[in-house]
Amino acid sequence: MKLDVVADRGLVLLGCGKMGSAMLEGWLSDGLPSTSVYVQDPAPSAWVTNTGVHINASLPASPAIVLIAVKPQMMAEALPVLRAMGGGQTMFVSVAAGISIAQYEDILGAQTPIVRAMPNTPAAIGRGITALIGNSHTSDAHLDLAESLLSAVGQVVRLETEAQIDAVTGVSGSGPAYVFHMIETLAAAGQAQGLSAEMSMVLAKATVAGAGALAETSDETPTQLRKNVTSPNGTTQAGLEVLMDAENGLPPLIDKTVAAAVRRSQELANG
Repeated sequence: MKLDVVADRGLVLLGCGKMGSAMLEGWLSDGLPSTSVYVQDPAPSAWVTNTGVHINASLPASPAIVLIAVKPQMMAEALPVLRAMGGGQTMFVSVAAGISIAQYEDILGAQTPIVRAMPNTPAAIGRGITALIGNSHTSDAHLDLAESLLSAVGQVVRLETEAQIDAVTGVSGSGPAYVFHMIETLAAAGQAQGLSAEMSMVLAKATVAGAGALAETSDETPTQLRKNVTSPNGTTQAGLEVLMDAENGLPPLIDKTVAAAVRRSQELANG
């Protein structure tokens, strides 16, 4: 992480729930001094209180970063407090869902460097993936700094347009819930075939986690990995013929699932 500018000028963390705490833990582990961090949160956890960061204290006039991690419904109350930091040298990075760059510019000023980011829940264990996009006043240095901060909780990708945020929401933002449901249904199917509920859940969790880790670390594509497991006329092929059915299988179901999440993301963004 580019600690020098952040350590010297300070970092304000607005909201320190699960996501904010995960990021804070990553920054402190990377060497950011706790005295350079200013947490604004109405109910900080005992862990946050014991880190040595400033909690609900007076804020620096021009911090390097303000990272917004509050729930969208708290935004109207929280942001006006930070209005004075807009339009200057402070970069704002938002991981709050559903709040557009234009909405931030209306409050903070159009000249303010603003980065909007969409993380997902595995960030809480450092295994997330975050997509980000900056406004016209974010430089390459701003984006590099934002990426460095967000990489504390997992991988980071950069988007080409803000409109892509809705698709990211449908795939990786909501995606963990789809995978959790797949674990539920895989375990239930195992139980229906005679396994105990406990054994079936252990098998389902380990299978999904292991396959995901293999897909992420292998040089081969998921398509090739699937083919590697599928012997001609074997058990896997029999299962995949059901799962991959073009009309009633997983492909059309996942397509409809992601599309529904994207539509809802667009509706929320439009009020």
